[in-house]
Amino acid sequence: MRSFIVSSLLALMLFHAPTASAQTWSFDFTGKPSRGSTAVNVSVADRYTAERGYGFDFTPSPSRIDAAEPFYFSVTVPDGNYRVSITLGSRRRAGMTTVRAESRRLFVENQATRKGELREVTFVVHKHSPQISDNRKIRLKPRELTKLNFDDRLTIEINGDAPACSRITIERDDYVPTLFLCGNSTVVDQDTEPWASWGQMITRWFTDKVAVANFAESGETASTFIAASRLEKALSMMKKGDYLIAEFGHNDQKQRGPGMGAYYNFATALKTFIDETRARGATPIFVTPTQRRSFRDGHIQETHADYPEAMAWVAEREKVPLIDLHAMTRSLYEAMGEEGSKRAFVHYPAGSYPGQTTEFKDNTHFNPYGAYEIAKCVIEGMRQLNLPLVEALRPEYLQLYPASSPFNPASPDDVNAFHWNDSPFFEAEKPDGN
Repeated sequence: MRSFIVSSLLALMLFHAPTASAQTWSFDFTGKPSRGSTAVNVSVADRYTAERGYGFDFTPSPSRIDAAEPFYFSVTVPDGNYRVSITLGSRRRAGMTTVRAESRRLFVENQATRKGELREVTFVVHKHSPQISDNRKIRLKPRELTKLNFDDRLTIEINGDAPACSRITIERDDYVPTLFLCGNSTVVDQDTEPWASWGQMITRWFTDKVAVANFAESGETASTFIAASRLEKALSMMKKGDYLIAEFGHNDQKQRGPGMGAYYNFATALKTFIDETRARGATPIFVTPTQRRSFRDGHIQETHADYPEAMAWVAEREKVPLIDLHAMTRSLYEAMGEEGSKRAFVHYPAGSYPGQTTEFKDNTHFNPYGAYEIAKCVIEGMRQLNLPLVEALRPEYLQLYPASSPFNPASPDDVNAFHWNDSPFFEAEKPDGN
């Protein structure tokens, strides 16, 4: 893979910008805020309403404050990036907490706290609505109308084996560099179990020096993404020093008609992503499409025609950094094996989830484990390109995968060691696209 090196001076500028603090919300979940605290003392009766502007949301409130029970908590905020600081732990009990935000974006994973131990974690959540201007907005699909990514509030999900949350503080941050994700169902934030995509897992490995804004949607091609004003919305929030990742090709290959084709309308659409991103002083990055789980004699069969090659051709011609996820996922699935790779996709017998009446046999869409592994492939692609984004990787990622021993798709993590606490929402209908 060819290397794309951005100057260290630019990296320094991006990751040492000041933080805005004009808008701050703070909430205490202990039932006994410390003396002098300015945080709102939250009670189980505080259900979210538009009038209140905050509260427990979507599922029943905990039986009592500081109960070891999962919950959603929402706060009405304008579009933008928000630095979220959460104090995990309880003075009364031990905890094991996972934190996700909006449409199941993973930020904190299985964090243990001893009884009496309080530990603060900080990350940045991007919040957006469909509205672009007074008279323009994204053309959402019917199934998107209830997505947490597109409502009027920022939602935090506290989950885990023994969730323990003492405090949540949310602060507007207009300066942090943003990574905009554009793509299809392999990238989108999937709202419901057992579906997942790498875009909602990559957030796990970045510090509060980067925000990830996922605008991907199931079934999209590069051209329909533009036509639905999804790119326009991302561009309306983009600033100098940001990044845009485009992963397309999965659905584009099925377009038929005059002017269609990998080196025709697809290449033209990709050029639009490049030009519009660069016009705003941001950096475009291409990611070739993930492989489908299509085996023959122990090897993955090519199902994307010449679309990955066309994306690489445009990237080389326009000097755009390219992450070859197409090649990485071939190695990943072949290392798992034809049977073992089913455990990275939505393959479940009937009855695996409440209300699931038929068997799931989907060879395109990932489950949380598969999405988690592919997110690491994307991160390693960033590292191979020496992108400044890697300066914002969490220390625990670099401890797991130092430069001398990076994540290797040919040696995937043990699926039995992956622990995921399901969200309470299940969807039998598979995402658009195949």
